[in-house]
Amino acid sequence: MDPGFDIARAAALEGVPHGFFGASGGAHQFGYGGPGDAQVIAELRRRAAHALVPGALSLTPHQTHSATVLTVTKGWPDAPYGRPEGDALVTGERGLAIGIVTADCAPVLFADREAGIVGAAHAGWRGAQSGICAHTIAAMEVLGAKAARIAAAIGPTIAQPSYEVDSQLLAHFTDADTIHFAPAPIREGKARWHFDLPGHIVAELRALGVGRIENLGLDTFALAPRYHSFRRASQRGEPGYGRQISLIALP
Repeated sequence: MDPGFDIARAAALEGVPHGFFGASGGAHQFGYGGPGDAQVIAELRRRAAHALVPGALSLTPHQTHSATVLTVTKGWPDAPYGRPEGDALVTGERGLAIGIVTADCAPVLFADREAGIVGAAHAGWRGAQSGICAHTIAAMEVLGAKAARIAAAIGPTIAQPSYEVDSQLLAHFTDADTIHFAPAPIREGKARWHFDLPGHIVAELRALGVGRIENLGLDTFALAPRYHSFRRASQRGEPGYGRQISLIALP
């Protein structure tokens, strides 16, 4: 394992090679949309995959905040352009470290150990609202997984106290989702709420019958410089923002 990596792991996924890779104090940036040379980023992603399974390919999609899940049977070039579009990957193939990059959105890793099927989903509020986790579980079940056997872990994500939203975002959700919104102080004459994105995902996973669920409870916004945060960078007026990567593979 590269000693320079800051890797958070979930007890729910014990025995399955996985990791939520942080910024390592700002030294590591894993997203092609973020700052840094593409070749340096590619090498960092390669080393992250090898930290889980020596020789594994690092595979992430070109993320678009969709509910599209890709079933992966072989690798592709890990480059800034040309990767397939989607916001979740599932596979039953060994030698592939599948993952997603985030910077406040929720990275969710899945594993059915018995079936030998793993998945990774990028769940921002759009993905969570449109059912990215449900689509990921469905794709895993097509490969032979069972929801009751699946373990799911939510990695570093913006936490409710840090996630202030307005009525436009609230309008995308149903009345059943209001339990995940807490009133926030009025600002600029407009009503505000604090949205519990991890809580919304946990509730959905429970409703889907997922066997074991773990939220690591790591707030990307508050935990600087351990994690990159889009919202924190925006509030500071920074010209760009970094991403962390979350990867999972079969042993």
